[in-house]
Amino acid sequence: MKVIQSIACSLVLCCIASIGLTSPARAESPHTDDPAQLNLHAMLSPVPASAKFIDEGYYIWGGSMVRDADGKCHLLYSRWPRDLKHGAWVTHSEIAHAVADHPLGPYTHVDIALPERGGEYWDGLCTHNPTVHEFDGKYYLYYMGNTGDRKPTERLNWTHRNNQRIGVAVADHPAGPWKRFDQPLIDITPDESAHDALMTSNPSILRRSDGTFVLIYKAVGLKRERPFGGPVVHLAATSDSPTGPFEKHMKPLFTVPGENFSAEDPFIWSQGDTCLAIVNDHHGAFNGLNTDSLSLFTSKNGLDWEIAANPLVTARELTWADGTYQKLNRLERPQLWMENGKPAVLFCAAEETAQQVHSFNVHIPLTPPDAK
Repeated sequence: MKVIQSIACSLVLCCIASIGLTSPARAESPHTDDPAQLNLHAMLSPVPASAKFIDEGYYIWGGSMVRDADGKCHLLYSRWPRDLKHGAWVTHSEIAHAVADHPLGPYTHVDIALPERGGEYWDGLCTHNPTVHEFDGKYYLYYMGNTGDRKPTERLNWTHRNNQRIGVAVADHPAGPWKRFDQPLIDITPDESAHDALMTSNPSILRRSDGTFVLIYKAVGLKRERPFGGPVVHLAATSDSPTGPFEKHMKPLFTVPGENFSAEDPFIWSQGDTCLAIVNDHHGAFNGLNTDSLSLFTSKNGLDWEIAANPLVTARELTWADGTYQKLNRLERPQLWMENGKPAVLFCAAEETAQQVHSFNVHIPLTPPDAK
């Protein structure tokens, strides 16, 4: 096994309890147990060095963590070789598996959770954007998969991009083995006028208080010129089972009038009867920053969403435990680890510069304001 972190975690515990992130865009509000009043921005805390998950040989892009019955933390994350350049995420990404004793890390790479299995499979050459959940004693790994000619390109390999579909793998333990399926969980709709007629990707799932499931996903239609297609929207699907079948709801979500691609990467979860979503707000239209950032939404049913009372989650910035403030080129793929049913760690993918020479995951501690 390879330890993918060069700096020890001596500051982890003290960092979690230390002062909050300083930002000119920060909005303060008193702590409340009402999920609709959640203020994630006020909960952001300095990031210990151990919570930066980086590998010099690979781009790392986004991760999702669960704990097993013994308390071990299992991170499922996307990676692809750096020597193939950034655009190879769509041709060569694989979902890997790392472990740690603490949610913030440091994490050690163990193996590949969903390896290449052949171009004849819908997900046989590329797996990406994992989100892992435990439901009723089993583990469910949702992801994007694709197939194609396996040729990395400077920007996007459009065959692989447009072959993206959503799948789920199932295991009795987060270390696997993972059972994959020969058909996608969410396929395109065979109607050229449908919002998801070209591709489906980036799944996120929650269980509502009535026990049913809502899955939200990225969809691209055929109403605009190929190869990009469009518009790019998000749709919801519902099911009584985490493995489907899912019924699609064709109402676009998280939209801004006149914008083609206003949001991306929603992570959804439930607290009691309230559903919540963190989205990558591409233009800061939902939180007022007017720049790429993360925003919070709430819903009563997981299908109809509105901007939350405290919409700003974070700008593209970090405050490290040593006091260093860092602006980032990208801070995306938000996912949460919940402790006792409440947000405790915000997992994100990060990129430092626009040259796209490297990327890493960062695990941001969340501390209730009255506990700081």
